[in-house]
This record gives sequence, C-alpha cells and structure tokens, in this order.
Amino acid sequence: MSLRIGFVVVLAALECLQFCSRANAQDAHATDQSPARKLILAHYMPWFVANENERSWGWHWTMNTFDPNVIADGKRAVASHFYPLIGPYDSGDSKVLEFHLLTMKMAGIDGVIVDWYGLQDFRDYKTLHQNTQRLIEHAERLGMAFAICYEDQTVPALVAEKKLDAANRISHTTAELDWLAKNWFSRKCYVKVDSRPLLLSFGQDGLTDAEWQACLSRVATPVAYFSQHHQRKAAVGAFDWPSPKEGTSANTRFLKEATNKSAVIPVAFPRFVDIYAEAKVHPSWGRVEDQRGETFKRTLQAALNHDARIVQIATWNDWGEGTMIEPSVEFGYRDLEIVQRLRREKIDSKFVPREEDLLLPKKLFELQQKQSTDAGSKQLDVIAKLIADLELDQARRALNATFE
Repeated sequence: MSLRIGFVVVLAALECLQFCSRANAQDAHATDQSPARKLILAHYMPWFVANENERSWGWHWTMNTFDPNVIADGKRAVASHFYPLIGPYDSGDSKVLEFHLLTMKMAGIDGVIVDWYGLQDFRDYKTLHQNTQRLIEHAERLGMAFAICYEDQTVPALVAEKKLDAANRISHTTAELDWLAKNWFSRKCYVKVDSRPLLLSFGQDGLTDAEWQACLSRVATPVAYFSQHHQRKAAVGAFDWPSPKEGTSANTRFLKEATNKSAVIPVAFPRFVDIYAEAKVHPSWGRVEDQRGETFKRTLQAALNHDARIVQIATWNDWGEGTMIEPSVEFGYRDLEIVQRLRREKIDSKFVPREEDLLLPKKLFELQQKQSTDAGSKQLDVIAKLIADLELDQARRALNATFE
C-alpha cells in the first residue's frame, strides 16, 4: 500500500472512529455511583523544561547542579539516576504529550492525575499551568481520563513571598477551585466519584483542615476531595503515596486500615531512588529498591486486589525521585508490561493491546520528530487517533507504510 493511498484509507477510517472514540471515552471514564470497572490513573508531572535550540533547561532537569548540555556516552547529564527512553524533554511539547498518553493507553492506564500548582505567575507555576492545559487537550482528543492534584503548598509560598496576603488564603484557594470547576471539572473526560469531580491535594504543609473545610464549603461545585495519607475532616477519602523511609509496609498498613472502598485511592510504585542528595538540594528522603520489578508488581497487585474504585500509580514521570514508569533506558517497558498483565488479570480479560503494541507510540514519535510538512503531520495525526481508538492493525499498517 503506498503512502498516499494509506493516508486516504486511514483518514476515512478516522471519520468513522471519532464519534465512537468520544462515546467510548465517556463510558469508560465516567466514575459515577456505579463505575463500569476500576480505573488505573498515573500521577503526572508537567514541570520539565527543555529548549535544546537555546540550550536552556528547567530546574527539574538540572536542580542547579547538573548540566544537560554535557553529553557522555550518548546521555545528557540530568538530575536523575535514570534516563528517559526518548531523552530529556519539554512538558509542553505536543509530540511528547501524545507519546506519553498513547503509551499509557497501550499499557492499560486509563488517564492521569496531574500535579497542578495553580494559576499564579510565580516561580514556574504559569508554565506548569500551560503545560497542564495542553496535556488536557491531548487527553480529551485521545480519549483519556484526567483529574487534578492541587499542590496547596503554593498558598504559604505565595504568602511568604508577599504575593498573597495571609488574610486571603481561603478566598484565593476558593477562587482557584472555582476556576477548575468552570474550566476543567465539567469536561467529559474529567474523573468523577459519585457524580462529583475528583480533587486531590498533596502534602500536609499547605492549607489547614479548617481552611480546607472553609474553601470546600464556598466552592460553587461540590467536589470529591481526597487528602494525602489521612482523610481530613473536609475530605471524602484519602489517597496513598510512597513513604520511602518506611518502605512498602506503610502502603500495606494503608490498605489494611481502609475499610470503605469509596474513601481510598491505593498507590502502586516501582521504586524510590531520589537524586536530591547528589544534587545538593537536601538529604535523600529515603530509598525503596526496585527489586527487579517486584516492588511495582507487589504494590500494583495489592492496590488492584482492594475494592477501591481508583488506583493511582506514583508516578508516570518523576525522574528526580526515580518513581517513574515511563519507558527508560534502564528499565525499558518492563513496568508497563506489568500493568498490561495485571489489568488483563484483575480488571479486563479482553484488554486488547499486547506487549509489542507498547512500541507503536514511540515509532510514531520518531516519525513526528522527522516530519516537516503539513500533509505528513496530518497523516501522523490520523495514525495517533487509530492507536488511541485501539485500531492497532490499521495503525501498524500505516506506520509500516510510512517507514517504507
């Protein structure tokens, strides 16, 4: 099949598939009172900045110590013990976002919980917000679910830098939550629990319990609020997170104490090997060994065995803490193969993608890196949609034709 003919065929297929993809995404990701099945969501960091043309790199690649412009053995010097399979990237790059989301879909991950720092033009918060907006646009286009984890530590940080009056902590946070409700909570692919949009908050150093109660009582849209580790008074539940000084015993305890399936979001993670001490940021938080994939396999099995409706993987791409399951030079696709197998075993025996399908998004990404014409870009957009809609045979044929 020639490249031109192949493009016409898949373009025609896309017209038929677009409506089905939207409908399927809505059915699969609506988590109302009786969800069709358990959701697997990956915690996503939108904070990487990389401008190779200007040789400019953000803090999360450098941590003020590493210089990615230094290359040794084909790798840039980045602030991580591990190395992305596609190399250090920019979180605002549409090609990267598409690669991430399509690879997640091939693994059986339903969507992302995005780490969000609010709307203020302070530190890198504005860039993080813009990257999150772009990620959400791609998630909707590809039929992936999404939710927000609010970093409420931003509030005392703004106060400390005199960007916010301490008396306005509650009104400031309420305004940000109302913005989320107006702009993101109402979207079809936003995750909901009992018909309410899911909202997480990270850590315990931001708002007090009383402040969270005040904020949530004032927001125009009721939310399903989950706090970290322990259920706050204003929360409907708690989500778990790696505790590197305690190891996996902390996660076992969380699951043992969790009796209400609606009130918990268990966590699965592959390891915790941070770079903070080497980067001279602060002492290491602790270490949880990878154990050749056993840490991830055990924590994901335990999370899926629980009756909770949502499982969170921590993380997709926190390279600084080494908790990523994004494909890496060191681990390849191993962790994603574990997700595939356990999703098929625990959730959906008819889950379509196989191990070899994990490679399709990277092949597409490599083609996009080389593409310079509008016609070629449109063709690759069609292939991306075919992958998203699990029309994998057609996608594979189109990719092979393009490679030829």
